[in-house]
Amino acid sequence: MAEAVENDLFDSKLVFVEDGEDQDTIFKQVSDRLLAAGAVKPDFYQHLSGREKSYPTGIDMSVVNPEYSNVAIPHTEGEFVNVRKIVPIRLKKPIEFANMIAPDQKLKVSFLFMILNNDPEGQANVLAQIMDFLTTSSAETLAKLFGADDAATIYNILATSFKK
Repeated sequence: MAEAVENDLFDSKLVFVEDGEDQDTIFKQVSDRLLAAGAVKPDFYQHLSGREKSYPTGIDMSVVNPEYSNVAIPHTEGEFVNVRKIVPIRLKKPIEFANMIAPDQKLKVSFLFMILNNDPEGQANVLAQIMDFLTTSSAETLAKLFGADDAATIYNILATSFKK
């Protein structure tokens, strides 16, 4: 019955498995889909890309478990989005992101948790929830998530495992 679980931070229609050579390609592909779904405003892509360059979001997951894929949590200001969601994006091949903590360090990232948040007060809260999920979930849950290659599986894992 995993499909019946509702989690207001995730939408089964806003889960993506993407193939692209670089960050810009992935951001453009996903931004176009989010715009078509009405989740973001037309200038979202431009602001998302600019913010990532100034404030990198790559996270080195080897400190949690050397087996885990590195992740990134790209986002931009709430004025460019229409909803409050986390958009999971599984990358078919790793792409480079700068490390959030040490921007000179480049990480190969395989999974994105893109934050869409039209509530400016809630950005840090959503980021904290993602970090909590990544640091407290079982190795089995994260291995399933990082190894999933279809949107339905990714959605089901997150909708049933993510704490509100």
